Amino acid sequence: MNKKFDFLDAEIAQLKAENRFIHLHELQSAQSPVAVIDGKKVVNLTSNNYLNLTTHPKVKQAAIEAIEKYGIGTAAVRTIIGTMTMHEELERRLAAFKGAEAAILTQSGFTANTATCQCLMTSPEDVLISDELNHASIIDGGRLAKAKKKVYRHSDMAHLKEILESDEVKNARRKLLVTDGVFSMDGDICHLPDIVELCNKHGVITMIDDAHASGVLGEHGHGTVEYFHMQGQVDIQIGTLSKAFAAVGGYVAGPQKLRDYMVSTARPFLFSSSQPPSVIATCLAGLDVIENEPERLQKLWDNTHYFKTALQQAGFDTGHSQTPVTPVMVGDSAQAQELSRRLFDEGVFALAIVFPTVPRGKERLRTIVTAGHTREDLEFAAAKFAKVGKEMGLIK
Repeated sequence: MNKKFDFLDAEIAQLKAENRFIHLHELQSAQSPVAVIDGKKVVNLTSNNYLNLTTHPKVKQAAIEAIEKYGIGTAAVRTIIGTMTMHEELERRLAAFKGAEAAILTQSGFTANTATCQCLMTSPEDVLISDELNHASIIDGGRLAKAKKKVYRHSDMAHLKEILESDEVKNARRKLLVTDGVFSMDGDICHLPDIVELCNKHGVITMIDDAHASGVLGEHGHGTVEYFHMQGQVDIQIGTLSKAFAAVGGYVAGPQKLRDYMVSTARPFLFSSSQPPSVIATCLAGLDVIENEPERLQKLWDNTHYFKTALQQAGFDTGHSQTPVTPVMVGDSAQAQELSRRLFDEGVFALAIVFPTVPRGKERLRTIVTAGHTREDLEFAAAKFAKVGKEMGLIK
């Protein structure tokens, strides 16, 4: 018996004592609004499948045809022999989708953030400025970058202004501000107009992570920039292909010279094999669906407004959410875990989010509705939330 890892026993025991030990749930069906999880059919309120593209016939067929034509993978990095015509086509279309000059694909949204921060912030004389509730990939990107880090209080524009006017930022060689468009745990939207105005005044590059906004925000689902009618005013837009696009991968959209530079310097791009043809084909087909089936975006927002209102009328605190990401605030790890377990027993899957993903005292269930949920699905889920919430004394 290998005793080299016995030191982890105490660590695991501590995680369990703090209700932070994660048990993986097994998805035994397609990633659908109603799914089979751990052997039970449940209304699924945990998926990022915003536009319900995981099972769209056109998207599935695109993957099948790509495998038949090109095989299952490229078996190479982009810079050797892993760049196919379809990779470059997707990059061109994503750039157009984001209103940018160019785009570069990465293996995930996580690596899109880390690669960009690491590429641009290469000296201790640089400064990277970040919202305190930014995604973990931005935080890790800052750790990989050689720049000094400055963190402003969440969406606090007065604090941001104070940081930008500091001598340390004024005298920096390069300055980069990074913010989520939609904050993934709270569902609120960044104050983009104020951020851009302040950054332009102080010569700061602006970068927005639109993981939960692409395909979701804006008249055509183009993201936070479109939502605020600020096309052409944000320097870099980060996107993921694993949420509204329902596949996997990420991208960086911005100036052509940024793409050119990252092709030669972005370590995740340089040292990871490119996405398989089937993935690229599904993303291209997903773009077609987003552009040609606007009713999906409308249905997403109709469902969002209905479910958020139902939770609030039941007496739940949904925080400051403005998007399909709707937290149900609990404020205690044990109670959040218990609420999730009891809802699952009732046929609703909504996971508890606890420290360190959120601060202590801010534990919650994070719910996300999709365009694929029926009104009956959401009525059922809202009724179960109300039932279990009352039984636990969380609401009256």
